Amino acid sequence: MKYYAGIGSRETPVELKEKIKIIVEYLNGLDYTLRSGAAPGADTFFEEYTNRKEIFLPWRDFNGNDSQLYTPTKESFEMAAKYHPNWGRLSIGARKLMARNCHQVLGQDLKTPVKFIVCWTKDGDATGGTGQALRMAINLNIPIYNLFFENMVEKIIEDIKF
Repeated sequence: MKYYAGIGSRETPVELKEKIKIIVEYLNGLDYTLRSGAAPGADTFFEEYTNRKEIFLPWRDFNGNDSQLYTPTKESFEMAAKYHPNWGRLSIGARKLMARNCHQVLGQDLKTPVKFIVCWTKDGDATGGTGQALRMAINLNIPIYNLFFENMVEKIIEDIKF
């Protein structure tokens, strides 16, 4: 199986849906499986067009999503704490969201990393839950394609050919 994460800010502009559709349809044709998290914005845009998906939720029925992958593991909480700069200040709900992000990057077993991440972040900055996933990706040398920057659709198609 080949996995990628399609994630991003809740503020992802609706105008990006067409670019995301092009990317997802291209990756569908290469038999990639989407990993995402059912947040409004980028997550739901990616999920809308994919054929294969693993949608990790922080709790059952998050944003009305019926995915059965809704319980972050104890290990994902431990991992999330290592990557989050202010873990001690987070509510339990925010901690569940951050732990869920570990599964988006590393799968249910936390041992099967995505090949790359496609995302959108405001001003190209990595904040919030997306920032958590991107900090992990950087540490694990997982390529990141941020749609905030120009020509990312072309770059993805050029780089991802297998």
